[in-house]
Amino acid sequence: MQQQFKVLLVEDSRTQALRFQFMLEAHGFNAVVVCNGREALDRLKQEYFPIIITDWVMPEMDGVELCQAIRSRKFDGYVFIFLVTSKDDPDDIVAGLQAGADDYLTKPVSELELMARLNTAKRVIDLERSLKKRNEEVLHLSVTDALTEVHNRSYFNTQCPSFIARAVRSRQPVSCMICDADHFKKVNDTFGHLAGDRVLQAFAVCLKEQVRQGLDLLVRYGGEEFVVVLSDTDSDIALAVAERMRQSIEKLSITWEDQTISLTASFGVVSYLPETICHLLSVEQLMAAADEALYAAKEAGRNCVRRVTL
Repeated sequence: MQQQFKVLLVEDSRTQALRFQFMLEAHGFNAVVVCNGREALDRLKQEYFPIIITDWVMPEMDGVELCQAIRSRKFDGYVFIFLVTSKDDPDDIVAGLQAGADDYLTKPVSELELMARLNTAKRVIDLERSLKKRNEEVLHLSVTDALTEVHNRSYFNTQCPSFIARAVRSRQPVSCMICDADHFKKVNDTFGHLAGDRVLQAFAVCLKEQVRQGLDLLVRYGGEEFVVVLSDTDSDIALAVAERMRQSIEKLSITWEDQTISLTASFGVVSYLPETICHLLSVEQLMAAADEALYAAKEAGRNCVRRVTL
C-alpha cells in the first residue's frame, strides 16, 4: 500500500530535504523534492501527489501561499498537506491551517512522529478514494440500463440536447435512429422472459459494435426499443450505419435451452442539418421524426430501414 503513495517534499534546505527524503523512502514512500512553492505548483501540473510536506519559510512562495494556491486548484484526488514550521505560536498554527494545511509538523521533526502523522494522512486519502469510487459507481448505475449495460432513457434526456446544441455550434449534421426488435412479445411468450432478456442483451451488443465510443450515444429507450444518436453524421451515413446494425441483428442466433432464437429489427432514421433549418430543433421534434420513420419501416413489413427528412 505504501508504494502507492507519492510525497512531494517542498524544502529549500538541501540538508533538511535529504533528511526527510531518507526517512520517507525508508518507509516505502516515493519522495520527490522541489525547492520552493512555485516549483511545487509546476510539478503538480505534471503529476498528482496525494501528500505534500512543505516548509513554511521559503523564498519566492512560502508554505502558506502554497497551501492557498493548491486549495484553489483541482487535482485527480485529495491533496493532504503538512506544513513544517519552527513556529510554535498557536496563532501561527491556526493561520497555517486556515490557509489550507491539513496538519503541521514542528521542527525538529522526529521520524516516529512523521510516520504516525503520515499513516493518518493515508487513512484520510484511502477514505476519500473509496468515497470517490463509490460515487462513480452510483453515478454509473443511475445512467445505465442494468440489463443491457448501455445508457438508459434518463441519460438520453440529459445528453441529447447537448448533441443538438453541438451540431448547431459546429454546423455539422447529427442523426438519430430508433430501432425496435420485431415481434419481441412472441419471443417472451414462446421462450420466457429470461430468454427475452438474453435476446435484448445480444441485441444491445450488435448496436454497440457500430457506435463510436465517446462520440455517439446508445440508450435503451424502453422495452425492446433502443435509440442511437450519431454526432457529425449525415443522412446517408446514418442510413448505412442502421443497415449494418440491421444485418448484424438479422444474423443473430441465440441458443436457449437447446433451441435457437432468431431476431430482426426495424429502424427509423432522421438527420438534422442546422444550416437547413432556421430554428433550433427540440429533442421531442427529433424523436417524433425518428418515430415516424420507424412507423414507416414497420408498415413496409419490418426488418428494414426507413428515413425521413426534416
